[in-house]
This record gives sequence, C-alpha cells and structure tokens, in this order.
Amino acid sequence: MNLNRLAYFAAVVDAGSFTRAAERLGITKAVVSQQVAQLEQELRTSLLVRTTRRVQPTEAGRMFHARCAMILREAEDAFDELAQAATEPTGTLRITAPNDYGTAVVIPVITAFVARYPACRVEQTLGDQMMDLTSAGIDMAIRVGWLADSSLQARKIGSFQQMLVGAPAFAGRIAAMREPEDLATLPFIANMALREPLLWSFSRGNLERRAARAQANIAIDTTPGVLAAVRAGGGLSVLPDFLVADDVASGRLVHVLREWQLPSGGIHTVYPAARFRPPKVTAFAEMLIAAEQRKTSAIGKRAHAT
Repeated sequence: MNLNRLAYFAAVVDAGSFTRAAERLGITKAVVSQQVAQLEQELRTSLLVRTTRRVQPTEAGRMFHARCAMILREAEDAFDELAQAATEPTGTLRITAPNDYGTAVVIPVITAFVARYPACRVEQTLGDQMMDLTSAGIDMAIRVGWLADSSLQARKIGSFQQMLVGAPAFAGRIAAMREPEDLATLPFIANMALREPLLWSFSRGNLERRAARAQANIAIDTTPGVLAAVRAGGGLSVLPDFLVADDVASGRLVHVLREWQLPSGGIHTVYPAARFRPPKVTAFAEMLIAAEQRKTSAIGKRAHAT
C-alpha cells in the first residue's frame, strides 16, 4: 500500500476539504482527489462523504483515519529516530541528581561526557528535593530510591543496597549486637533527607522480618553530611552501598549486622514526557548506564572479597 495515500486521506479529514488539504501538502487538488479515490478503490469501501461545502469521513473513514494517524506517527518517529542517531550530541544538557549519587557517580560521568562531546556543556543541580522538570527546563533527573507515581517517563538503570555502618571506634559494641532491636543501644545519626530516618526494616532469609527504631543523637539533612559524621565516629547510620562499599572494604567503616538485609532501592533516569529525546540526552544516559554497571560490578567484587 502507498503510504502517501494514507497521508493524503488523513490531510483531507483533518482539513475538511480537498482544497485545503492540497494547500497544506503543497500539491494540486486533482492529485489529492485521485489518490484518495484510488485508496477507496483498493479498500473497496467509501471513506468520505463529499458535499458542496465540506468533506466528512464515513463511519469506516473515521475508524480508518485513527489508524492512519497512528501509522503516520510511527513512520515519522522512525525517520526522526534515525536522524537523531546520526546526529552528534550538541547543546546544553541540564541534569538534576541527589547529592550523594550525583557526587559519587554522576559527576565523573559528566566529565567524561564533555570530553567525548566537546559541542556539549552540562549544568548539574545537586539536591535531595524533587524538582518540577518541565518548569525548571531539566532534560534528565536521576532519582535514587523508590519512585512515586508520575506522568514522567522513567527507566531503571540500576539498584543499590542499604547498609548499616559505623566507625571502627564502635567495633567492640558492634560485635555485641545480635538483633536489629539492638540498634537502639548505640548512637545513631539520622538522615533528615529521608521520610523515616529512624525506623528501619530488616530481613533475614525469605521469612524473618524485624522493625527497629534508632535513637538519634545527631541529625543531618544531607547524605554526604551523614557519611562524614559516621566516618568521624559520631554514631551508626544507614547509607547506600555506592557511598560506603570502599570504606567497608578498606576497614574505614564496619558493616553492622551483616547477616540482616535492609531494603534495596532503585536508580532511575527520569525525563519530562516527550516523544523524542535529543541526542545529548540519550548519549549521556548510555554513558551513565555503563558507569552504573561498572559500579555494581565493583561493589559485588568488594563484597565477595570481604
């Protein structure tokens, strides 16, 4: 089937006349009329009702028009995606990410990205508060944790494990801990960026679940700040593995209650709703995914070694 005939038919329905459709398409009315008539002949059904004032679709024509619109959009998308694939990333890429993951993972990717694509520049916003991507002109957000329902487009690129950790100064008291409930007996640093900074759910195996409440002697509103306080010996806290895996492997921090697991979370790239993403966005996303895979592999090797 000739796709041009579908486009001509859709244009006639959208414009309400052969004359206006021909003007939009930049061809003669006779060509449009001939092609639509040929389409009706091929389909063996009447698609349009022609009057002196207006052209309207028949019931079959309305159904067919909806299908045509979908087919033409898909064809347009295919051409646009192919054109984008052949286009070098350019322009300013605006990204937002949480303080911890942004500093540890995203910023190194940014430096590699601008080195690979010198026609691009990147503006990175670090913060633990959610931003309205559309109004802020953000191309991509990295969200760490658990996504709320949203009209935004999201892609999971990785995951992380939460770890209860403390400084070696607490090693003696940590060694005496046997149950999650023992968490209340040690100083704890609360991360006020979290919704529930003191209540934690532990699991062991597939069946055993425990809830434990910590008693905070220090409260800090950023994850990097919490990490600094834990390293300084201020108390225990729960932190993501991508921040503390190196410290645990080197002995700078101690993994507490190793036989108990805390809930894992997801790492997502999130985008404003759009049919297409420019090459700068897709190129950066692929580099970030590759970095996330390398990070996950390295954390796994460290955990196996310890």
